[in-house]
Amino acid sequence: MDQSLVRRLREEVAEVLARQRREDAANGLPQMSAEDERQFARAVVGRVLETHARAEIAAGRTPPGASEEHDLADGIHAALFGVGRLQPLLDDPMVENIDINGCDRVFIGFADGREELGDPVAESDDELVELIQTLAAYSGLASRPFDSANPQLDLRLPDGSRLSALMGVCPRPSVSIRRARLTRVSLEMLIEYGTMTPDLASFLSAAVAARKNIMIAGATNAGKTTLLRALANEIPPDERLITVERSLELGLGEFEDLHPNVLATEERLPNSEGQGAIVMAELVRRSLRMNPSRVIVGEVLGDEIVTMLNAMSQGNDGSLSTIHANSSLEVFNRICTYAIQSAERLPADATMMLIAGAIDFVVFVERRNDFSSGGGLRRIITSVREVNGVDGRVLSSEIFQAGPDGMVQAAAPISCLAELQAAGYQASAPAGWAS
Repeated sequence: MDQSLVRRLREEVAEVLARQRREDAANGLPQMSAEDERQFARAVVGRVLETHARAEIAAGRTPPGASEEHDLADGIHAALFGVGRLQPLLDDPMVENIDINGCDRVFIGFADGREELGDPVAESDDELVELIQTLAAYSGLASRPFDSANPQLDLRLPDGSRLSALMGVCPRPSVSIRRARLTRVSLEMLIEYGTMTPDLASFLSAAVAARKNIMIAGATNAGKTTLLRALANEIPPDERLITVERSLELGLGEFEDLHPNVLATEERLPNSEGQGAIVMAELVRRSLRMNPSRVIVGEVLGDEIVTMLNAMSQGNDGSLSTIHANSSLEVFNRICTYAIQSAERLPADATMMLIAGAIDFVVFVERRNDFSSGGGLRRIITSVREVNGVDGRVLSSEIFQAGPDGMVQAAAPISCLAELQAAGYQASAPAGWAS
């Protein structure tokens, strides 16, 4: 497909859309919704392509055929509202990560561990920035700026992938896209992928059913969000879920058969005057007033941790969240670091007490290379830690740990085993490891 033609026709359509917006505003008409604008754009694309075909005939050239015209229409619409030339990569189920260091330096990571240099995704860096700005305008709950005054951007793409972009602080605009290859995921699927054993899956399912508060930890791209989705899908469909995220990613409400009652909230950035920001800590507090059965915080990266732990320890049981950490034990220090940076300036001893009263289990997931057996990259749970109390520091026991084959196995008694057994867990631990 002729990308220069797509770009030229896209500019014509964009000009018509901009003119329509100005006319609506001048006539006091309400602004079109995002869906209405998309439908209007499709009609405009059809008219622009018809005009282009007539011009080609008048010039003695062959106009686009039906198939080519269909591809052009899709390309123009993708350039306006979608991901443009990134679309083929997002349509490939084997593509896992896309790292763009300028329009023509595109590194593609595949699920089997391969990494390849791909084709350019734009004709210039300016066009790449324009593409990102278009995505920022139409993805998420509200438009997000991406310019010299706002050089960083995080958002969720229409297919559920996570995009992070930078400009101005690096030589060329850079984009990283982490694919959401597993959205409708279950514990059974993760057993098949080798992430966990059937015994651990039974334990986690029972922990969710028993309304235990679970923190999922791991490094970047370790599979924390995928595991959180799988655990959330163990929650009965009659419960009301409220999710709190920096940028919409979980998408639990997309599957109404699993979760018909989901309120998804997203942090809002300040406007150009620095007003109107709504941070995650405020959303967590607000969520408690919205009649939740459970509150799910997509990723803890800052001072929202104090509000979340308070919510967990005040009877809002069954919460799930993720956090970056290098081990299950290191999670507690990471939480203390976030807490001391919060508005409350919570000291370490107070944070430890809050952790002990709020978190029941920490699940640690790792991304490992398994090329020796031909398995490529694997994401496996290597540790589960139970919080037992506090005595100057958080007291915990590693109830599951990695065995000789790398898969976790029972390692210590579970203090709340009776509750988990009542919720359906059939422990495979040796006799005598009862509560």
